[in-house]
Amino acid sequence: MSITMTDFFTILRQSIDILIVWFIFYYILKHVKNNLKLTLLFKGVFFIILLKIVSHIFGFVTVELLLEYVIQWGPIALIVIFQPEIRTILEQLGRSQLLGRHKVLTVDERERMVYEMVNAIDYLRKERIGAIIVIERDISLANYIDKAKKLYADLSSDLLIAIFYQGNPLHDGGVIIQGDRITCAGAVFPTSNSPKINRRLGTRHRAALGLAEETDAICIVVSEETGRVSIAMKGDMLYNLSLDDVRMLLIDELKPKQNVDEDNLLDEEEIYEENK
Repeated sequence: MSITMTDFFTILRQSIDILIVWFIFYYILKHVKNNLKLTLLFKGVFFIILLKIVSHIFGFVTVELLLEYVIQWGPIALIVIFQPEIRTILEQLGRSQLLGRHKVLTVDERERMVYEMVNAIDYLRKERIGAIIVIERDISLANYIDKAKKLYADLSSDLLIAIFYQGNPLHDGGVIIQGDRITCAGAVFPTSNSPKINRRLGTRHRAALGLAEETDAICIVVSEETGRVSIAMKGDMLYNLSLDDVRMLLIDELKPKQNVDEDNLLDEEEIYEENK
């Protein structure tokens, strides 16, 4: 049986239609898993649907009638209640970049970047100087950069230390790094209300986790009280990391996502030792 051009375009149109729907669901689920409120929302919707099926099977007329009203008017209520979360997802869709800024860096540039950051973090933790350092990845942080003090300076440990020094008026805010340059300082980030975060931790940790819940940025925090180093990313917080933990995590997370012939890659551990 031969396929006509009309059949071909029909199949093509249907395939594109399915791919678009698949992409929408994939994108939504990708961001829902890092957002506590939206996760609870989807669990609630699933529970209502399950309860509706059970009530229909067992003939619970009153329950089924009430659930009919919930399903009918629920979407409007959800849009009103979860308007901030819906807006965040739409903003992330608009800010997403096809190529993350960190991926254009060479191996040498990434290693130098990690080397300078680890040196700064080592000094800050020893001197108990609070800091929050954010590395932008695929999702743009332009809306936070616009409200901060622009620097556009080459990344160096001395500059990071100077920014967070107690006498500096910008030390309370965060630093945002794009590529291997410090774009701004004094940035303010949304704080997280997640129950996963330790109640004893302060505003810096909550701001770091809040940003990690909304974006794919890497957020490094140095505690002013204890000097401990934590990293928030992918909606989670890693506490009390050693310098080696920080270095290895950054090296791994800042690697380009595309597949590269391993024989052509320089050993990143050796480069770090040479930079030392």
